Amino acid sequence: MEPKVIYVVVLVFALALGSLAQSETETCQVEPHQRQNCGYDGITAKDCEYKGCCFDNTVRGVPWCFHSVPVEEECEF
Repeated sequence: MEPKVIYVVVLVFALALGSLAQSETETCQVEPHQRQNCGYDGITAKDCEYKGCCFDNTVRGVPWCFHSVPVEEECEF
């Protein structure tokens, strides 16, 4: 394989692993009033997700494109 092809394959693999790791440690389940804006007025779901943010346009008056939050770990005794 050519170096460019190898680079693209490695990059895609790294991005896939990064998104899997994020999904285990972060969540988009954020109370509407606790959302921290990650976009701009009129951002599309695709552009928001491309930035690595969460998108939910079902609640008016709060950011639709917002940062995920860490998943809270439950302590087991």
